[in-house]
Amino acid sequence: MLINARLPLPRKKLFRLRSILLVVMLAVLALPLGGVYFFRIYENGLVQQTELELISQSAALGATFRQMVRDQQRANDYGYVQFAPSLTEPYAPYARNPKPADTYYAPITPKVDLIEPIASPRPDARPSTHATDPLAHQIGERMGRIIQDMQQVTLSGIRLLDMNGTVIAGHEEIGLSLAHIPEVKQALHGQYASVIRQRISDQPAPPLYSISRGTNIRVFTAFPVIENGRLQGVIYLSRTPTNIIKHLYEVKDVVFLATLSLLALTVLLVLFVSSTISRPIRELLQQTERVRQGEQREIAPLQHPVTQEVAQLSESFAGMSQALAERTDYIRRFATHVSHEFKTPLTSMQGALELLREHLDTMQPERREHFIGNLLADTQRLKQLVNRLLELARADSLEPSKQTSNLPETFKALQNRYQERGLELLFTSPLPDTRLAIAPDALEAVITNLLDNSLQHGANQMQVQASLRENHLQLGLHDNGEGISPANRDKIFTPFFTTKRSKGGTGLGLEIIVSILKAYGGSIRVGDTVQGAEFILDLPPEKPSGKAAQ
Repeated sequence: MLINARLPLPRKKLFRLRSILLVVMLAVLALPLGGVYFFRIYENGLVQQTELELISQSAALGATFRQMVRDQQRANDYGYVQFAPSLTEPYAPYARNPKPADTYYAPITPKVDLIEPIASPRPDARPSTHATDPLAHQIGERMGRIIQDMQQVTLSGIRLLDMNGTVIAGHEEIGLSLAHIPEVKQALHGQYASVIRQRISDQPAPPLYSISRGTNIRVFTAFPVIENGRLQGVIYLSRTPTNIIKHLYEVKDVVFLATLSLLALTVLLVLFVSSTISRPIRELLQQTERVRQGEQREIAPLQHPVTQEVAQLSESFAGMSQALAERTDYIRRFATHVSHEFKTPLTSMQGALELLREHLDTMQPERREHFIGNLLADTQRLKQLVNRLLELARADSLEPSKQTSNLPETFKALQNRYQERGLELLFTSPLPDTRLAIAPDALEAVITNLLDNSLQHGANQMQVQASLRENHLQLGLHDNGEGISPANRDKIFTPFFTTKRSKGGTGLGLEIIVSILKAYGGSIRVGDTVQGAEFILDLPPEKPSGKAAQ
């Protein structure tokens, strides 16, 4: 029996199922991680926005401070007020390494970042060791009202420090020193400084706010006021950033749109998984159901399997379905042939027995012996048919063994046996001493069936030649018998087809050969020859072992 394997359809590049699952799982993992990452970026943006606002307020207060110093200098020049030029003349300790203005514009960008460690709460103020400058003290008194008005709107903590770090204006701590605080110390050297410090609240935060890092922090900025290379003072501001939960509520329309976007992305992921995994499997199940109900004969490979695993599963189902359909057709044809082959001798035996029963006493001895001879011949034919059917059944269910065989050894054992039966084996060239991946008894059964077939067709010589090909050994057997007519070339592999039925032929020899060779990965075909019959066998060579292959 020959089963033609369905050739796989050419397909475009397919994805692996594990790759799709990996992408989906990573996407599912990325959604919350992306949300947290977005949350952190958004919160960090609020913190930097707070610092930017403090920088703007510091710049405005610093400009006011410098203008007041200029006004006092002008008043000194006109004699209205007399102050020591402490804030207008360079003073060595605070004029060193001044920050030069290379250009007209000197913007300050936010520097704080929530990724960096949060500093401890701001240290308490200390008593000042320096006397407050009179001019700075007067300016502090004048700016005190300005600071109060600003705090009502900006909600910022504002401290105005003199050149020594002493508080000269603010809500509290006036007259105390903040020079020991790191950011103030840096500003006293003429450099802007900012820091995020831990904020200790008098009241516990709501439970929902605990997911935000920005609820328990406060941004501090120290802005140096410099005029003509002279440090005149420091604007020290602080403020708690806008709470992200509160801010998100304020922009709830944007949050709602982002939520809808995430929901749409989730739906797309579900559709993606459904189209790549569920849909092909459903199509395959529908086909199997139609085959089960008899609406469809075979399962066809899926046209769009998407993944390699589903494509392999589809082709495997299609191959199995085709094999089962061909096996069913084969059994149906085989049953028809078997019934025909058994029916003919049984009908003949039934007729002969009826005649013998009715006319046994009056029938002549010669005629009676003739009928008895026919009965014996039909019985012998039935016995031969049964034996051949058993051989075919064993060949169809043959499980290939790991045994190997050798052509010279096999023909050496058969040569003398068939020489006695009148069939001479002629070797055109020495047979390759190659181990074949077929059991010795299976190879002997194949060659024996071919040699017996040649004897039945009147051959007395058989030419044997063998040659190694790329992945098989080709064995040619050419006899000088009656040969095969062109009309019968397409029928000789049909079960029970024989032209020597009268000589005991059953038509199952070639079918047995095909089944044995198929079990071991070999094949047989008819060769083109003018005289006699030629059969060409493709035999599998022994596969190298794992160590040898390495």
